[in-house]
Amino acid sequence: MTEKKPALGRGLSALLDPIGQEPNYDQHQVPTNEIGSVNQISVSFIEENPFQPRKHFERDALIELAESIATHGLIQPVTVRKMATNHYQLISGERRFRAAQAAGLTQIPAYVRVADDQAMLELAIVENIQREELDPIEVAIGYKRLIEECSLTQEELAGKMSKSRSNVTNFLRLLKLPPAVQLALREKSISMGHARAIVSLETVEEQLEMLNQILSENLSVRDVETKVRERSRTNKNPQPPLLDFDEKLLLSKASLNVKKKIQVKKGKKGSGRIVLTFDNAEEFQTYLRLLAGE
Repeated sequence: MTEKKPALGRGLSALLDPIGQEPNYDQHQVPTNEIGSVNQISVSFIEENPFQPRKHFERDALIELAESIATHGLIQPVTVRKMATNHYQLISGERRFRAAQAAGLTQIPAYVRVADDQAMLELAIVENIQREELDPIEVAIGYKRLIEECSLTQEELAGKMSKSRSNVTNFLRLLKLPPAVQLALREKSISMGHARAIVSLETVEEQLEMLNQILSENLSVRDVETKVRERSRTNKNPQPPLLDFDEKLLLSKASLNVKKKIQVKKGKKGSGRIVLTFDNAEEFQTYLRLLAGE
């Protein structure tokens, strides 16, 4: 069994492994009675799938499966494609195939179909995405690989995965999150719902700040969604820009001269208004004379 660095996790390393480039075999005529049917095929006639992204198989789980197969046989057939006479290549079921070999089986049930290299690549990635132990980031990476390496649109991908277009889009958006948020999702410190809410924030700074709030305050998904909506409303209606130090100093001197508080509202592009309040006609006349330079 090939050793892999555990840092990426089994699922992620499988999805990131480069696809092996094998020369195309000539597709030999598959006997009619083999197409779409399950056949007992010699293990020695089956080669591993060079397009299989998954390279690491947990040893204990594989041994457990091998023991079960030795006792009960291989109940679920693997899927293979015909390469030549007595020559097949795995499409899916490599874990079962390895366990059957370890159990000492010489023949295994296999569903035979015809597939070209492009189909093999798609099937191998799809099979990995459908594994239950994958976290949302690993699923998102699988979706991205199918789009980029198999030239699929999001609509085509959704159809192949029997998912909605929005489901595919939501997973792909997770890859836009900063690494710290992706790691928290992979480690299950936050949920998919948390991550979907966080990705709606506009800046990395806001996203990281929200992650810290979730972890420190144990916020629910609903709490985060509420905070994101509130922040979105604030961003749409930003507070007027504050005065800088020199402007505040001048405003303070002006207030002392007129012996009244002066209100200033400054806009984004430097425009705004100054408001002077007066209590009587005498104060009003004083302000007018000051403005007139008298």
